[in-house]
Amino acid sequence: MSQTPEPRLQPTNPATLIVAGLGSAAVAWLVISTWYFDLATLPFLGRSGWLPAFTLLALAIVEFALAQQTRARLEGKPGRERVEPLAVARYAVLAKASSLAGSIFAGFAAGLSLWLFVDGQQRQLAAVSRDLPAALTSLACSLALVGAALWLERACRVPKRPEDDKPDVQ
Repeated sequence: MSQTPEPRLQPTNPATLIVAGLGSAAVAWLVISTWYFDLATLPFLGRSGWLPAFTLLALAIVEFALAQQTRARLEGKPGRERVEPLAVARYAVLAKASSLAGSIFAGFAAGLSLWLFVDGQQRQLAAVSRDLPAALTSLACSLALVGAALWLERACRVPKRPEDDKPDVQ
């Protein structure tokens, strides 16, 4: 009787995050260089430009705290109750989705920041001084989300038991 392998959630591949970020940066450069002058303000950077950045930062903080709590509960530290296996699976899926979303946001913010710094500075646009700080903050908060998501994903790994390292004796 052949056994089919159980489906497993694989760790996030860094190449996936890099490709998503670079693709997003290219799209951002193309979109911004085409339509920047047609917009009075960038919709996500205007007066409420700090909201997306701080939302990403809040998600990063929540995921980092969740990672710390999950790791302690999986290791069975004193004073911590055991964690539900289904909850850990959900946290892992949340972490994978957040790392990908964070890399896409980071790529877009990097492309925007680079365009504002290079082309915007050359043309001495007044709007650059308004949009660049929010774009750089969005980039930093996106990278924080990627880091926290990868940390949460790592925290969801089941720790090895001491008996796993012993060779099988027959």
